[in-house]
Amino acid sequence: MKEREEHNMPYLINFDAVLKALGEAKKLAKPRRFKQAIELIIKLRDVDVRKPENRFNQIVTLPHPPSKNIKICVFGKGDFVLKARKAGADLVLTNEDIVKYGQDRRALRKLAKKFDFFIAEADLMPLIGRMLGPILGPRGKMPLPVPPRADVKPIIDRLRRSIRIRMRNQPLIMCKVGEEDMDPKHVVENINAVFEALSRKYKIPYNIEKVYLKLSMGPPVQVKPW
Repeated sequence: MKEREEHNMPYLINFDAVLKALGEAKKLAKPRRFKQAIELIIKLRDVDVRKPENRFNQIVTLPHPPSKNIKICVFGKGDFVLKARKAGADLVLTNEDIVKYGQDRRALRKLAKKFDFFIAEADLMPLIGRMLGPILGPRGKMPLPVPPRADVKPIIDRLRRSIRIRMRNQPLIMCKVGEEDMDPKHVVENINAVFEALSRKYKIPYNIEKVYLKLSMGPPVQVKPW
């Protein structure tokens, strides 16, 4: 395995093979007037997704986040609200706001679409589950509960470098791992981070059937990452 120069640790994937496949995916994608995302597609095998414990739904921190526009909304009260605002949350809502959004499903859907991650003061989670859960839950956007006295800034900073990887009703994982103008080596390191996260739940490479890379509007290119 090729080693990471900065940490002297081995990559889980074959760095050069994935780098080559990424180059092919970029060549096959036609130029567009917008910046295309680089998408990773992983098909699993021998994973029974009918069992909830076999599904994957995790926040994965990337070494090189592909987007600087991650939007974070915080639910809190009292001093927690002040700390969240100071920490740079894009929007901070109170328990009164939770009730208002719970009574306006259209506004709640817009909120769920606009923000990538939600954080909530832990003791507000029962109210959030009751009022907002029917919309946020199916979208995989239920808030990350945080103790009232916790320092919320490092949590927000970490989420700005993260993606949520969520498996639904099929043994298939799709996620954004970069953008076409990023350093290709940084994209491969992001891909390695995804596989490292998967390795904590599945047997790698046994549970991996096929892997593809593609740009938003380009054809998929199969990758042999081992």
